[in-house]
Amino acid sequence: MEIFDDLLTQPYQFWLIFGGVLLASELLGTYGYLLWSGVSAIIIGAITWLIPMSWGWQWVSFAVLTLMVAVLWWYWLKSRARDETQHINQPDRLLIGKRMTLTEPIIHGVGRIILADGSWRIQCSQDLPTGTEITIVAVESITLIVEPINTSAT
Repeated sequence: MEIFDDLLTQPYQFWLIFGGVLLASELLGTYGYLLWSGVSAIIIGAITWLIPMSWGWQWVSFAVLTLMVAVLWWYWLKSRARDETQHINQPDRLLIGKRMTLTEPIIHGVGRIILADGSWRIQCSQDLPTGTEITIVAVESITLIVEPINTSAT
């Protein structure tokens, strides 16, 4: 019973132990749910050590902090998942925005460009001479749609 008396008189020890147990439980694979609860418990332990407060306020603070961190974690995961799946199974979409210099002219709106280890068909709304700076603006099937980069603007 002496341990429980210590925890009641020094609640920061409870929160640090509770946070450690939650973090250790996270290792069982709870996908982050116990991670943020454990971090919240450790933060409450540090706050309780610095600023003594009643058990009621400690639990309310723990609940609010856990909810805030969980919501922030959810938003971060949601934005990260959107970014990672945007071009899944479409790696050619990653070429959009890439700048290159033409090594062959574009004649009648069609040409070719060497990209990495392959040759790509390119299409443009205008004919362009060799050496023109271009940017890839879209991908249609196996054709890259390009536009010239206006370098004459000063």
